[in-house]
Order: sequence, then C-alpha cells, then structure tokens
Amino acid sequence: MKKILFTLLVAGLFGCSGRKSIITTGLEGKSMPSFDLLLADTTIHFNTSSIPAGKPVVLFFFQPWCPYCNAQTTAMLKHIETVKDIHFYMLTTSSYKLFKQFYDKYGLKKYNNITAGIDTSSFYSTYYHAQGVPYQVIYDKDRKLKKVLIGRSDMSLIKDIALE
Repeated sequence: MKKILFTLLVAGLFGCSGRKSIITTGLEGKSMPSFDLLLADTTIHFNTSSIPAGKPVVLFFFQPWCPYCNAQTTAMLKHIETVKDIHFYMLTTSSYKLFKQFYDKYGLKKYNNITAGIDTSSFYSTYYHAQGVPYQVIYDKDRKLKKVLIGRSDMSLIKDIALE
C-alpha cells in the first residue's frame, strides 16, 4: 500500500509541470474533437462539438492540486480583459469535490469566456497524450489546432498564438 501511495505521489508531482514549452503533437491543423464535460452544476453535460466557430479556443487541462495550474489560473484571471476574445474551456479529471473547490475558489462562474468541467472519460489526456498539467491546446477561430503548451505559460504568449 505504501509503495502504491508513493508511486502516485511521485507521478502526481512530475505530472504538474512548471516548465514552459510549446510542443508538437502531430495534431496541428486538425479540427477539435468531440467529447463531453460534466459542468459544475453536475446536471449538464457539455459537448465540445457545440463550441461555435468564430472565436479562438483554449482547452486548459488542469488539476486542482497543482501549484502551476493555480498560478496559470490566477494569471488568466488577472488578464481576463486582455483575453476576452478567447474562450477558455478548463477541464480536469479530478474528483467533483476538488474540482468544485477550485471552481468556487476562483469564482469561475462569473466569467463569460470561461467554461469549466470534468472530463469524466479522460478523453483529453488520452487524445492529446497530455504529459502533465497545465496542458493548454490552442485552437483558432475555425476550430483548427494551432499550438500546444505544457507548463505555466505567459498570457501574452497564449494571446499571441490564439489571435495571430
């Protein structure tokens, strides 16, 4: 039992990445896939196929316990006015309890350009081969993948990629 807990702790710490880098996935230029998120109210399942074209999208994979994810969220909210033309879809695979604490801590409900939910099927991490968190996939206004960022990233970089 101790070995399992130690392994999970080490995997969790290495999965939370402070390094900032643009990575190549081989999915660049492809359309956004369709998958479901369970939203904070726990009654609505949101499918990414309903994300309208016309505005850049960032799919932001996070874990509530990750300090880099918390720092990325704080930076995003601090600069929310400068990225108002980008819609952020924040998703996690954590428990509902941890997700809801995170959601309430940052008051995510009040932001028009943020939707947050739980990827209950772990589609995101499998499809994008997410190697850690934060892991942000940036799509253009036509829902075509532009870039993938791993680790904490400057909001100016995200804005430049999304709006270029």
